[in-house]
Amino acid sequence: MAKETADVVVIGAGPAGAVSAFVLAKQGHSVVLLEKEPNPRFHIGESLLPYMMGLFERIGLREVVEAQGYVRKFGGEFIDPTEKKFFEGVFRADFTKQGAGRHDNAFQVERRRFDRMLAEQAEAAGAKVVFGANVNDLLMEGDRMVGVRYDLDGESHEVRSSYVIDASGRTGKIAHRFGLRKTLEKLRMVGVFRHYSGLDERHNLGVEGDIQVGAHDDGWVWAIPLSKDTISVGTVMPRDVLRASTPEKVFEEHVARIPRIVARLTGTQPSMDFKIETDYCYHADTVTGPGWLMVGDAGCFGDPMFSGGVLVASATAVRAAETLGQALADPSAEEALFDRYSNYFKTGYDTYIRLIHAYYDGELVAMAADAARSTDRDTLEKYLVRLIGGDFWSEHNSVAQEMRRRKEWDTFEPFQRVYGCPSYPHLDEIDRKERSESRVRRVTAGR
Repeated sequence: MAKETADVVVIGAGPAGAVSAFVLAKQGHSVVLLEKEPNPRFHIGESLLPYMMGLFERIGLREVVEAQGYVRKFGGEFIDPTEKKFFEGVFRADFTKQGAGRHDNAFQVERRRFDRMLAEQAEAAGAKVVFGANVNDLLMEGDRMVGVRYDLDGESHEVRSSYVIDASGRTGKIAHRFGLRKTLEKLRMVGVFRHYSGLDERHNLGVEGDIQVGAHDDGWVWAIPLSKDTISVGTVMPRDVLRASTPEKVFEEHVARIPRIVARLTGTQPSMDFKIETDYCYHADTVTGPGWLMVGDAGCFGDPMFSGGVLVASATAVRAAETLGQALADPSAEEALFDRYSNYFKTGYDTYIRLIHAYYDGELVAMAADAARSTDRDTLEKYLVRLIGGDFWSEHNSVAQEMRRRKEWDTFEPFQRVYGCPSYPHLDEIDRKERSESRVRRVTAGR
């Protein structure tokens, strides 16, 4: 058996794993990044949020991402023929309305190529990246995790490490080992999707590059342009809706309910078979333990409704890497550092999933109206667009504050929220002053 040692071993080379390995390697730590697949696989989650660009800029990846030639995304179009889920008719979240100091665009990406790029950046930073490595055992000494054992090309390998990061996504190596995963039954949906070629954005009734999200009585439909001539289209629904039909029929029926998406598909042809994603939405109340941390989907997964998955995965990965950097420098601080990381992880995911609940419950309009009572209306749209753009860790976003008051949308067991924007930490104090000034304007106006 081949054996080696490292400061940190990371399970899974998706965005969460690659980003955590990248940040740790840049800190100067020895990192082994293990990926089960021989090459990055097709993955759901093709639309990024603008707060992702702030995060990439902070860790030194923005220019690399921008050089890939991805479709730029300046907003999101929310279509509601039912007038039940969102604002009446069509609402466009225009990312230029977030306010100063924030990126006004993001990208639509083809995940296989995007994930490969992130893994290559981790390797260039100094991490050892191993594709085709199937982790089959978590090494324990007492109650502490001390590494992993994996198979590669029929041979067994062992990595001993000070810490293990579980970025294995929905596989959930650690969650399944210790029985930690819990499903969110209310949001346990299923998605059917495919790609189309021959896209001509002249048929788009909205803004070129935007994601479209269309509501209907049985769920919602997405349309995401991935390149100049390719678009991803999918429908998300409760499992019982799919069981009563076939993927092909339910897909065609649901897409037909959103005329603006149908118009955008004019002249396109399917370029792949249908794919199905199941078991949306789960979490773990325990995301850290002696010698290990979960990041991204390994600890929680929310419906892709607002395209926040890659952001919360990458943001928790950065925070995990920073946490482990501190723990490696001062092992005596591990318990306090891990407790704070756990609460930070839950703060972001809790906010994101509340946004999803608000949509499915048809409460987003009412929630925004409630938030308007604590801020002036000019500022309200800015807060809402920020939230849709990834503002999941802000203490001062009035729309997010209103969502956090809704006990029926609790995901985790009670925890202490830890705020602090992972993308624009330098703006936290400005946000606080902005919120205070907004309250003054509201009171002065007699509202």
